[in-house]
Amino acid sequence: MKAICVRAFGGPEVLELCDVPVPQAGPGQVIVRLMAAGVNPVETYIRSGAYAKLPALPWTPGSDGAGVVENAGAGVKPRLQPGHRVWVAGSLSGTYAERAVCDAGSVFALPEHVTFAQGAALAIPCSTAWRALMQRGAAKAVETVLVHGATGGVGGAAVQFAKAAGLRVLATGGSAAGREMLARLGADVIFDHSVPGYEDAIRAATDGKGADVILEMLANVNLARDLTLLGRGGRVVVVGSRGSIEVNPRELMLRDADVRGVMLGNTPALELAECHAAIARHLADGSLRPIIGRSFPLAEAAEAHRAVMAPGHAGKIILHIAEVSDRGAAFF
Repeated sequence: MKAICVRAFGGPEVLELCDVPVPQAGPGQVIVRLMAAGVNPVETYIRSGAYAKLPALPWTPGSDGAGVVENAGAGVKPRLQPGHRVWVAGSLSGTYAERAVCDAGSVFALPEHVTFAQGAALAIPCSTAWRALMQRGAAKAVETVLVHGATGGVGGAAVQFAKAAGLRVLATGGSAAGREMLARLGADVIFDHSVPGYEDAIRAATDGKGADVILEMLANVNLARDLTLLGRGGRVVVVGSRGSIEVNPRELMLRDADVRGVMLGNTPALELAECHAAIARHLADGSLRPIIGRSFPLAEAAEAHRAVMAPGHAGKIILHIAEVSDRGAAFF
């Protein structure tokens, strides 16, 4: 079968399309024939070698995907038998491949109204969004949340979760296409964070009170600014950062405010299960609709890695691995 192999850490060019053996399912495992795989920034950090915990080489990237159960090992419950449509939140072999071996506990039913492309956009982005907003941010109905840099996979999911929970949603995007997407997702007020002085417009939108929760996707650029946009008792949740920044702690003191970090890999098992349950619940009722921004064939994984790190996102970046669904219909 075809899979992406990394034989040495480095730039996107180290992502090679290779022939590898078809994996076999052990007890408690399933083989998923993948239709699509999600591309996440963390995979670019690992590929480059700039990550705290690196895999043994050769390595196939990817933990998110969607497809059809091909076979199941001993002890797997009937909900994950061959032919079932599923989304994947973790793989033992990597999801940048035609097939992936997964623990059964990391594979979930994909509703019929959700495409495989959307299924590949669920695990890391939506789990991160739920953990940041609800678990670390402790957001509550009627509060105001600012999603700072909302046009990627995590930000788009956070906007939808927040709307479903009854929060007032402020969101920023740096491109016209991204801001149009945020309007379709239901953000209440949308700002262009490339315009000088946009912070004043955010303050005005909260009547000077500030946001209760801020989800920050690029803290090394925005954290100091975020502290001035918080309300009393507000919380900034740092989802992403690509460097250091100097901040004025007095801004926190003035507001009795907090800065909280979130890294999905730190999530306790019970809280991660809550994230997955929330995703399933919101998929079922239609309040979560992942938006696909760009799709690349598996052979162009290097281009997908370049795209996921570029500015101006408007939706999730995925790899398409099969052209049609198991029922013969296009799924993008």
